[in-house]
Amino acid sequence: MACRITELVIDCTDPQRLADFWCEVLGYTELGWDEGTLEIGPPGAEFGGPHPTLLFSPTTDPRRGKLPLHLDVSPTDRDQAEELERILAAGAKLADIGQGPDVSWHVLTDPEGNEFCLLRGRVDPLM
Repeated sequence: MACRITELVIDCTDPQRLADFWCEVLGYTELGWDEGTLEIGPPGAEFGGPHPTLLFSPTTDPRRGKLPLHLDVSPTDRDQAEELERILAAGAKLADIGQGPDVSWHVLTDPEGNEFCLLRGRVDPLM
């Protein structure tokens, strides 16, 4: 037997704001609220489905600084430059963590300052 990741929980000050941002970036939908936590995932997703969902849990003391875990995202229907423009328009900001100009990815932060990376390679969209 083994385990698999079913949910990723992100502590934040404004669950709705982050859920709206990540729904826009990932093409996810709001799945609902449970005990103050907002869950998003692929359209039609439910607990235990094939793809992990994201849960935004409210806190008055979010952790700041570099976290030991971050998300990497890849474009599905456009090139990296076009996807970067779309994600920046959704509210992301470019971040300089010393990555240098020659890397193939972009480091960004979401509206609450959580780092994530936009990779160069395209992947198939979820069905």
